[in-house]
Amino acid sequence: MSFSVLGLTRNLHGISGILQLVFLLILLLLLFKVVQFYLCRQWLLKVLQEFPSTPSHWLFGHRMKDQELQYVLMWVKKFPSACLQWLSGSQPRVLVYDPDYLKVILGRSDPKASGIYRFIAPWIGYGLLLLNGKKWYQHRRMLTPAFHYDILKPYVRIMADSVNVMLDKWEQLDGQDSSLEIFQHISLMTLDTIMKCAFSHQGSVQLDKNSRSYTKATEDLNNLTFYRMRNAFYQSNTIYNLSPDGRLLHHACQLAHEHTERVIKQRKAQLQEEGELEKIKKKRHLDFLDILLFARLENGSSLSDEDLRAEVDTFMFEGHDTTASGISWIFYALATHSEHQQKCREEVQSLLGDGASITWDHLNHMPYTTMCIKEALRLYPPVPSVSRELNTPVTFPDGRSLPKGIMVTVSIYGLHHNPRFWPNPQEFDPCRFALDSDRHSHAFLPFSGGARNCIGKQFAMNELKVAVALTLLRFELLPDPTRIPVPMARLVLKSKNGIHLHLKKISK
Repeated sequence: MSFSVLGLTRNLHGISGILQLVFLLILLLLLFKVVQFYLCRQWLLKVLQEFPSTPSHWLFGHRMKDQELQYVLMWVKKFPSACLQWLSGSQPRVLVYDPDYLKVILGRSDPKASGIYRFIAPWIGYGLLLLNGKKWYQHRRMLTPAFHYDILKPYVRIMADSVNVMLDKWEQLDGQDSSLEIFQHISLMTLDTIMKCAFSHQGSVQLDKNSRSYTKATEDLNNLTFYRMRNAFYQSNTIYNLSPDGRLLHHACQLAHEHTERVIKQRKAQLQEEGELEKIKKKRHLDFLDILLFARLENGSSLSDEDLRAEVDTFMFEGHDTTASGISWIFYALATHSEHQQKCREEVQSLLGDGASITWDHLNHMPYTTMCIKEALRLYPPVPSVSRELNTPVTFPDGRSLPKGIMVTVSIYGLHHNPRFWPNPQEFDPCRFALDSDRHSHAFLPFSGGARNCIGKQFAMNELKVAVALTLLRFELLPDPTRIPVPMARLVLKSKNGIHLHLKKISK
């Protein structure tokens, strides 16, 4: 018995020693992390001292919750050209909103900022949005023909059909006194459009009740990813994956991926049908998904399944969510400026009559409507910002400089509200975009700029014009004064409380 007790005592002493050693190692690791954090922060404060900032927390940075856009407007007025924002105590980014600064940054070949964009990768993978270097160039060159005007021309009819399905649904709601939250309806319509145009989808997404699960997943992913980018404790994949938000994101990713995998599978099956493959091969220009399925890179190999799904996930998201944001905010801008709405309506009526038929040739004959669309995109840019990580030092026109490795964020929202280049920036004034107007080449960038500008910008502009023209023929848009939208920064510009409008059917 005494031997057993002695052995047990020794074991306890051994376990105690191991625990003490583990505790000491953890303590040393924490001390190392604290020293590393301190040295990193001191270096950042030194190299970024030329760029002003408002006070921020040493660990959590600028804690703005959903007030980020309001802060941007304040900074644009207070700090000329650029300022500093701390996402956390050791993760700053330099916000630039001066056209000359943007011209420098967008003219370079810096990669996307991995510090924040890596959080989008579990959702959309490494497609055209997140790729860098040679692979990005290969994919960009491969996909550019999908947006050739010969491809875009017949899309106008498809866009019109999708818009009319949405408007038919709105007519069935006519007579209701309450306002309608339009973003959800428009999101389904733009998803319907991109599915038919880019992915050869048969049927109507808007009439399929299951489609709402994808748009809801997109909404959740937009919010969750944005929150993670700004949470100091969620930078670690291990910690985030164990958190409630991490589990929610995993589930939303599954829903989004199931949708895109189903689209790919259906198109592959269609191409196996008799005669379909030969018909596609004879086309001068292929649709987006067909380009991916037939793609052969320079080394002669086909796209991997991972690359294929990444591009589909990327364009499924960007092709519907950013456009839905643009259309929703345009409708709101027109609803709150009835005189401009009426001028647009009269222009469209003179072009199309009372009918709903619209063609490619009509799109370039709506000058005033186009001016209003651009002014709404200035006020409410669908993508509020894009970020780069400097791969070499940079010096700006005013002499201020930044070293390699710093994150620079092009604040499109700040640029479009910069009073130095847009007098009375909060005012809706379509005349800013009259043909004889003069402005800096980089003062208006709703689709970004430089080599990495939005590849689908012409597709998007066409869809905006079609949606506005056909909607104004059938409805008068009226604001809901009890529910004024509050712009909110996300990956795509959203409203904190939705976008609610009254719809008044126009009698013919």
